Amino acid sequence: MESRKYAAELIGTFWLTFTGCGSALLAAAFPQVGIGLLGVAFTFGLAVVTMAFAVGHISGCHLNPAVTVGLAAGGRFPSNQIIPYIVAQVIGAILGAALLYLIASGKAGFDLAGGFASNGYAEHSPGKYSLLACLVCEVVMTAMFIFIIMGATHGRAPAGFAPLAIGLALVMIHLVSIPVTNTSVNPARSTGPALFVGGWALQQLWLFWIAPLVGGALGGVVYRWLSDEPAGIVEGRK
Repeated sequence: MESRKYAAELIGTFWLTFTGCGSALLAAAFPQVGIGLLGVAFTFGLAVVTMAFAVGHISGCHLNPAVTVGLAAGGRFPSNQIIPYIVAQVIGAILGAALLYLIASGKAGFDLAGGFASNGYAEHSPGKYSLLACLVCEVVMTAMFIFIIMGATHGRAPAGFAPLAIGLALVMIHLVSIPVTNTSVNPARSTGPALFVGGWALQQLWLFWIAPLVGGALGGVVYRWLSDEPAGIVEGRK
């Protein structure tokens, strides 16, 4: 049933947003035992690995509109399923951000002005990187993420290792780009926190939809051109 695929995408994206953004908000700088940038990067990657094993056989475990668009561009996913998948992913991300807000706001001194793990550019970039730098970073990182997903799930790739390769790719992406944009490569993940922050986060959200979607499509098209995989649509797995 199609509804089960959408539910799997909703749950998976909820988990990715809640745990990934939660690691940044609740644990990154916790006194004496903070996990830091490395810990946040690994949390996002592990969220993908765990959900890939949990729901990959149900929905393909995209958890990301850019992955859905990229797999469609690469001939791995039916275009008529793009919108339902994206809707489910965005709802899941919003629910993840809502639960995170409920927990985070229980601490004295909590303030959304801290950014709530939102993505940003220019004055709202963690490292104050320019709009152009953030745009290029998000496009390239997402393109390579989709390229890796396409390769790891290819019929001739080593069987059973796709979730690990994809999760580790996301770790690498975060290690490089957290200082630049706070790392999106995922419009749904960006939308959840931005809705709670409002203001600048919503005003800058456009970049974190356009850049990942463009990058995702680019990565899918390039891998489709490079690969000798037989033509035809198959369900992608993230």
